[in-house]
Parts: sequence; C-alpha cells; structure tokens
Amino acid sequence: MSAAALLFSAALAVPGTAGALEAEPGPEQISNGDFAAGTAPWWWTANAPAAVTDGRLCAQVPAGTTNAWDVIIGQNDVPIVAGESYELSYTATSTVPLTVQTRVQEATEPYTTALATADPVGTEVTEVTRTFTASVDLPAASVQLQIGGGERATTFCLDDVSLRGGAEPPVYVPDTGSPVRVNQVGYLPDGPKSGTVVTDADAPLTWTVKAEDGSTAATGTTVPQGEDPTSHQRVHTFDFDGLTEAGDGYTVEVDGEVSEPFSIRGDLYDKLRSDALAYFYHNRSGTPIEADLVGAEYARPAGHIGVAPNKGDTDVPCQPGVCDYRLDVSGGWYDAGDHGKYVVNGGISVAQLMSTYERTLTAPNAESAELGDGELRVPERDNGVPDILDEARWEMDFLIKMQVPAGEPLAGMAHHKMHDAEWTGLPMKPHLDPQQRELHPPSTAATLNLAASAAQCARLYAPFDEDFADRCLRAAETAWAAAKQHPDVLADPADGTGGGAYGDNDVSDEFYWAAAELFTTTGKDTYRQAVLSSDLHGDTDAVFPASGGISWGSTGGLGVLTLATVPNGLTSAQLDEVRSVVTTAADRYAAQSGAQAYGLPYAPQGGDYVWGSNSQVLNNMIVLATAHDLTGKAAYQGAVLRGADYLFGRNPLNQSYVTGYGERDSHNQHHRFWAHQNDPALPHPAPGSVAGGPNLTAAGSGDPVAKDKLSGCAPAMCYIDDIGSWATNEITINWNAPLAFIASYLDDAGEGDPAAQARTCEVTYSSHPWSSGSTVTVHVENTGSEPVSPWELTWLLSGEQKLSHTWSAEFTQSGRTISAKPLTWNRTLAPGAAVDFGFNTSATGPAPDPAAFKLNGRACSSG
Repeated sequence: MSAAALLFSAALAVPGTAGALEAEPGPEQISNGDFAAGTAPWWWTANAPAAVTDGRLCAQVPAGTTNAWDVIIGQNDVPIVAGESYELSYTATSTVPLTVQTRVQEATEPYTTALATADPVGTEVTEVTRTFTASVDLPAASVQLQIGGGERATTFCLDDVSLRGGAEPPVYVPDTGSPVRVNQVGYLPDGPKSGTVVTDADAPLTWTVKAEDGSTAATGTTVPQGEDPTSHQRVHTFDFDGLTEAGDGYTVEVDGEVSEPFSIRGDLYDKLRSDALAYFYHNRSGTPIEADLVGAEYARPAGHIGVAPNKGDTDVPCQPGVCDYRLDVSGGWYDAGDHGKYVVNGGISVAQLMSTYERTLTAPNAESAELGDGELRVPERDNGVPDILDEARWEMDFLIKMQVPAGEPLAGMAHHKMHDAEWTGLPMKPHLDPQQRELHPPSTAATLNLAASAAQCARLYAPFDEDFADRCLRAAETAWAAAKQHPDVLADPADGTGGGAYGDNDVSDEFYWAAAELFTTTGKDTYRQAVLSSDLHGDTDAVFPASGGISWGSTGGLGVLTLATVPNGLTSAQLDEVRSVVTTAADRYAAQSGAQAYGLPYAPQGGDYVWGSNSQVLNNMIVLATAHDLTGKAAYQGAVLRGADYLFGRNPLNQSYVTGYGERDSHNQHHRFWAHQNDPALPHPAPGSVAGGPNLTAAGSGDPVAKDKLSGCAPAMCYIDDIGSWATNEITINWNAPLAFIASYLDDAGEGDPAAQARTCEVTYSSHPWSSGSTVTVHVENTGSEPVSPWELTWLLSGEQKLSHTWSAEFTQSGRTISAKPLTWNRTLAPGAAVDFGFNTSATGPAPDPAAFKLNGRACSSG
C-alpha cells in the first residue's frame, strides 16, 4: 500500500476543524516574509524564475511539469522544535488555479516532515493558515511551497509569509451532520429498515418517516441503547420494516432532527453493481482508459507501457541481487493509491470477481445477465464472454506473468510484488511516472495466491476459451508444486520502500485455499487430501474468526466458500461439514449485527477496527450472503442489508463510505490520479469506490492526517475523508472486490418479493459408480402451478467429468456446465409431472450431487 509515502502524503484541512484558539505568539521565524527587503533569503527552482513585483514574490511556473516538487519556492534554516505548536500562514494568487503542497520538512533526505498540507490557490488572493505540532526536532528545516505538476503555465505570487511558535493546536471535531442516521442510499421494499439516532434522552422518542411530499408514511418509538462502545455516543435505534411503498426522498424525523433523504426501491443497487466493477477497468495498467466507457473526466493514456517518461512494465528487472532475468509483467490492476501491483492483493481480488460470476452458476436467485457480454464497462464487450470474466482476465494474465520462468532458481513460484523503486509521488498519473519498476523476491504466499486463483480461472474460462483455461491450470499446478517444494519462503516485512511489504508469516491458509480450488477444478485426490488434512478444515474460528474473517492475509475462508457452493468431489458428510462452517460463522456475524447499535456484522475485540475495516465488514457480509444462498434463511440476508446500511450512512460519522452514493459520501479517498483535493484538474475517485474506513491505530501508523486529527478517537470515529489519510481513506482492489460481490448480491435481492422467487421444481440426482466412470439418473418434478415448456435444466459437474453417453434428453456440455433440454416427446413439464433422463461420465468414481440446479433459470430444490 501507499502507506509509507510520508513525504508526499498531505495532512489536509477539512470541514469541521476548529480554528486555533487565542494564544501568545512566539517570535517570527521567517525572514523577509513580506519581501520588503527583496528576495533574500528565499530561493526557487531554476525552472521558475522569480522576482518581487508590487511587493510580492512572483514566479513564472512552466507548463508540463510532472510532480509538485518540480517547482518550489522555499526558505531554509528555519528551526523547528519537537513538541512545539506552530502557525504557518501566507497569502497567494495564481493566474491558473493550482494546489500548493505546503511543506515544513528537512531540506535533504530523508525529508522528515513536520507539516504537509494541500492548499488550493486561485486567481483571487487566498489566505492560507495552518497550525501543526512538530513531532521531531528539525534544527534547519525548509519551508516550501511546492507548485509544480500543472499542465499549464501560470504566474504564482506569494506574500505575507509567517511562521510563529506558541500556537494553540486546533481540536478536530468531525462534522457528522444530522444525529438521525440512516442508509442514505435506501432500503429494499421487503427488507429490514433500521436507523440510529444520537441523543442524550433516556426515554423513548417518537420517530416519523416522511414521504417526499411531507406526508407521514410511518411512525413509532425509538429503543434506547445507552452508550455505543464503538463511538462513545448515546444512541437509540428504530425500525420501520412495515413501510414497503416504493419512493424517493423519504426522511426520518426524531425529536426535531431530520435524517438525510433516502429511497425505498428494489433497484437501489443496480448502478452500484456496475460502478463497483468499473473500478477495476479504471485502474487497469497498460491500456488507455477510454472516455466512451468512463467519461472524459476519467479518460487517461495507458500507464507503464514504456513511453517516456515511463520505464514500462514490459521488461522489468528484479531488485538488485534478487534475480538476473527480466519479465514482461504488463497489464493487471494498480493496487491502491500507488502504482504498485501485488500478487497477494491481486489474487484475492480476482478470485472474488470470479466468485461474483460463479455465484450466478450456483446460487438460487443470482442474476447472470447484468454481468454478461455487453453489460459492463470493458473494452472487450461483445466478444461472447461475460464482461466480468473479461475484466478478471486482465488481472489473471498479469498474475501468471509474475511466475518465475522454468530453469531459474525457484521456478514456478510467483514474485511477491512489482512497483516503483521509490514511493510514487502524489498526485501522479500513471503515464507520467518516471521511475524504474522492479520485481521483488518470490514468496510462498504469492505462489499460492496464483495457484488458487488460476485454478478457479481454469474451470470458469473453459466454456469460453479452452486455451486460456489450460494456461491457467498449468500455472496453477506448477505453482502448487513449487509451493510444496518451497513452503516457507516468506515476504520480508521490512520490504516497504516504494510499496507495501505485505508480510505474512503463516501461509497455512493460502495452502488450504489453493488446495480447495485445485480439488474443485480437477477432482484429484492429491488436492482432496491436502484439503482434508489441513488444520483449518472444519475449524470455523480459524477461517472466519469473530474479530474479522477474510482478507489478503487470511484466505482460508475463500477455500471454504468454494467447497460449500461449487460442485466438487466431497462426500455428502464432508460437504455438510463445510457448509456448517459457513453457517456457524454466519450465525456469529448475524448475532453481531443484531446486537450493535449501528447494525454492522463486525465486532472486533476491544473495538480494534483494523486498517481497511470496511473490507472486513464486506467480507463478513459475503459469508452471510453465502449462508443465505445455501439455506434461504432470512436472518442472514437481514444482516447483509444492515451491513449495507452501515456502509451507506447508518454509522457514527453519518458518512457513506462509497463515492457517489449518499448525500454525505466519501470523495477524497487516497489515490494517485483520482486526486481532486490535491489538484483541481484531476477528478475525485470514480463512483463506486469504497474507502478503507475507521482504523483504530491510524494515528500511530505514520499517517500525518490521522496523527493530527484522530488521536484519541473512539474506534468507529477514527476516519477522515481526506486524501492524505492513507490509513483510513485509501481505496484498493481488494476492498472493492467484496463491494462488487455484495453489490451484485444486493441487486439480486432487490428483484422482488422473495415469495415470488419460491422454488417450483425439485431435482433428484442419483449417481451409480462403476469401474471407469459412473451412471447418473436425474428426476425433475414441476412443483409449481404452471407448465414449463420447453424446459431446460442446467447444473455444474465437479472436477474434470465428461459426458460419454446420454438418454431421454438433449445434452450439451460447455466446460463444467451441463444443459439438458427436452426431446420432442417430453417437451412440456406439467404441474405435478416429472421427467427422467440420464448420462454416463468418463471420470472414475461417483459423480457427486451438484446440489444446485436451475430450471429455465429458476433455482430448484434438491431432493
């Protein structure tokens, strides 16, 4: 991650920051701040000649510089004392509006920084005042205004520069808006509808839902909850489940306070599904991002293709001493706020995108059409492949390229990561990045990420591109063998220059995940034994712990979800055990949701909200969604929906954490080229980008904004929508991937009354093994009230089974997907009637019951 980019990360001012209190100012530490004595001792970079004009220092800033620090006006030898609070102020204008990177830092490496803010300056005189407390002694600090990075030339004029000690540090008080907290996007008509109100009242209060025209739509009384331990707020909760009438502009009023507006509609999450998936196209490396897909605001040239000033990703060397070869590692997704590409982040991300698609093959009410060919914002539209798989392939291809070539030491393993030699500047468009890219050493964790995701790739792409599916399977099995040969090659936790280290000293979870995916894809006993012999198998606490579940560093749960939902060769008893792990975890997360005043299915011990806590909420929601798919239990779906409420505004900060969704949405997330807060010429993050969220340890992580604003915060309050706060406000592929999965699930959930989706067919699937295969008979009964004509039953085979002989139906096999259609004489399946047909498989042993069948796209019960 871009966490270590302290020099270039900005501690920015935001609404809600109190001004400095009156205090006795210290002596002036800036010499000639009014330029009455000329220009000395001020200095400026040679590319921006400056002179005093009308009592101000004016510099001619050239066009086309790359970084803010390419053009600087500064004064050196300013003493800064640790623990002292200072006020820095100046006035400025610019003929072309720009953002000044205001710095108080060491003049030479390592450029230790006491103040780093981003301050917009326009054509009218702008007054900038910043107060900070120094954390280190800087006997000869440099006060700098970094004003480069603009595409257009400008004249920048500066005056009235002052730096004095003795300032009173401002107290940051977040602007939380209305005390009535709701899901600012809205609620599904048939789903739960809950809210929270911050109040000191001891007795219940009356709540009223108002329609857009001001009429009363529902009313009731709140339930006092006392002090919420996550926010230290006294709160009440309220529910209005009975309100099902679709509409926009609803509000909730409690004790004279009014919530943000929201909707009640079934299609609330349709656009979010598309936006959350478009995030990945936006962040592609090695290809231009086209305006006709994302709009002119977000279009940009291809990054890291070797066009100056890029060094490119097509011929990347290793770090010195790591290897003596170079690799083409072009493509893939930029991981987060930086321009790095990491296998352990890419593996879980691409797997969850593929699982979003795979769910449409196995889950009862999952919708595949909106993920299909021509539906999403990808340039490969209309190629006969579901668009979501086109997007996943862009990353999958990169992950395979990261594999160590045959004949080299550690052949078959995967390099852990690849990124700039030093931290990428902020802001920085990818095509302007001038740094050398470097491969970092291979690791067992990265190798197993490749094995797992490539195995999943092999089964999903087989119906569309057999050659690519075969390439994925070869990469997966090669990676597995290499990891078994080198089981403890761990990433260096200190390898954090230029990119996140992603150290992981326990890879048992990656071994389990990879074994589960390889077994599900191939059915081979080697992988079956690796699954069954793992200490993680059947252990809910190990794969879905109470304090948080799936993450890049804890991937065992991904294997469990695959085994529980995708047909494989487990026995019925073994499958029941795996599914019990899922439902036990879902029970735990649902209980957490029900017990908390803000309804989120995440309750870390001691309120220890971790870095990327919103992704933990989302991944717990995936477990709940999977349990709901498996059981149909409404409590699981209710907890998913309450998790969505939290993410979209029903939280202690009254903040929607997803760009473009809700009245009070995050829109200054930490990112290198979606950096409007730093440079008005750049856009805000694209809609559908989820912020990392509250992080209890952010203030001590080195994050300058968190240190300044969030010290001592309550757990769920440790967040700020500021581009400089990488510890709370970063965006990453491995956080947006679970958002995309959940958005797809939520959109499916909003399709209508669950009763209308009741299963109206039942399938009995019987397998009879023999020496070199098995014989399968299928009995399909129409349990509904309407005839089905013509009918089509679809399901997935496990492993590498192939049909060898069929009867009483017309069969087609595409990869693992089987379709059975009627012959002339059994075209109509009347209510209460049944049809029987069968087939042989060429695989040795039984053909396990797939458990998931769809009749004309509608899920059937499995008898």
